[in-house]
Amino acid sequence: MSASWKQLSSQILLLLISCRHINTKTSSPTQPPLAPITPLKTDVRSIVLKGESHTEKMELVNPVNLTLECTWTGNQNKLPNITGYWRKDGEEIQNSRLSVQFHNGQYNIQQVFSIVSEENLGNYSCVFGNEAKISFILEAPQIGEERDKPIISYVGDSAVITCKMDDAKPMPNTWNWYRYNGTEKEQIFVAAEPHHYEIINKERKTRLVVHNLTEADSGLYYCGAVYAIGTTMSHVELKVITFMEPLKPFITIVVEVVVLVAAILLYERSQSKKKATADGTTADQKNMLPQGDDNATEGSSSMRQRKV
Repeated sequence: MSASWKQLSSQILLLLISCRHINTKTSSPTQPPLAPITPLKTDVRSIVLKGESHTEKMELVNPVNLTLECTWTGNQNKLPNITGYWRKDGEEIQNSRLSVQFHNGQYNIQQVFSIVSEENLGNYSCVFGNEAKISFILEAPQIGEERDKPIISYVGDSAVITCKMDDAKPMPNTWNWYRYNGTEKEQIFVAAEPHHYEIINKERKTRLVVHNLTEADSGLYYCGAVYAIGTTMSHVELKVITFMEPLKPFITIVVEVVVLVAAILLYERSQSKKKATADGTTADQKNMLPQGDDNATEGSSSMRQRKV
């Protein structure tokens, strides 16, 4: 009897310990609920192709679930079905091939793409049996104004580089500036060099001011219009020269003129020496003639006078 009571008491003790353990777990604070994820906006772009190829450009500002729809009226063969598929930047997208039926006088394929970052931008193409293609070029709003010629400034001065987004395009969230170091673009931070760089952003326009220029500041500078979907770049070349640089062509011309004049003077002097030498030789030859020859000449002259 005592053994059974001991066994029963030990079981009750174990039950109490397990219940205490369970209560400790359940009394712990609960995790806060996760913040709801905002769903992506949706958009649809449809193109009807009557030839063999077409290219459509689309500028995106925010992430989007984009439905691309391609319709092709076909060629003379009008096959009952053909193979269609999608490409991204020239490479076929996996598992995108399907059989497209000829229905109501046309072929139709569509696909939904999640464009959430700059990596998702690019050239999306729908292909109909390697005979027709529609390309959708997805990009952030492009900076229309580009400067082909470099900005030229002098050592010690300040240079102002400007970028502007067209008024018809969405306004960027902000602007960034970069400098090309020969291998990559380095972002310019004013706080790192406050006395050398100054960035002024105003809606669709940005300016980079470079103070106390040196020749080392020459190179390519990039302005970046920042959108939620990506950043659009445009570049400007800055060329820093010394005040002697504009005089180099003039100095070169002066040197060439001096060399030419010196060559002419040397030539004339050499010609004068040759002429003087020739004249001196002729006079010496006359002096070297025999005296009898002079008398013979005078005699012949007198004979001519008598005959007359």
